[in-house]
Amino acid sequence: MDFLAPHSAKVLSLLRIVTALTFMTHGLMKQFSFPAAMPGAGGAPTGLMLAAAWLEIIGGALLVLGLFTRPVAFVLSGFMAVAYFMAHASKSFYPVLNGGEPAVLFCFIFLYLAFAGGGLWSLDAIVRKRP
Repeated sequence: MDFLAPHSAKVLSLLRIVTALTFMTHGLMKQFSFPAAMPGAGGAPTGLMLAAAWLEIIGGALLVLGLFTRPVAFVLSGFMAVAYFMAHASKSFYPVLNGGEPAVLFCFIFLYLAFAGGGLWSLDAIVRKRP
C-alpha cells in the first residue's frame, strides 16, 4: 500500500482539523450552549469546567489552524488524561463502560500530534518555510 504514503502529510492535517473541530464543540457547548447546551449542565460553567471550556475552545482553535501544534497538543493530551481520571476512571476500569472513550481517544490523538506536528496544511508548516 505504498501508494498511500505520499498523502500521509495531508491526512495528518485532516486528522488534526477534524479532531480539533470535534474537540472545540465540547467547549462551545459548555460556555455558549452551542450547538446545544451541554447535557447535565446547570447554567454557566465555573471553576474547573470554565477552565476546561476555554482550554477546549482556544486549544481547539489553535489546532484547527495548526498553530503551535506540538505544545498545544501536548498540553491538551495531559488535560484529557487528567479529565479521564477525574471524571471517568472511578466509575469503571473500562472506558467503554465509564463513558471515557472520547477522553482516551482525544488524549492519544493529541499525544500523536505532539510528536507528529500539524502536517502539510498548518500555519506551523507555513512559518517553517519562511526564510
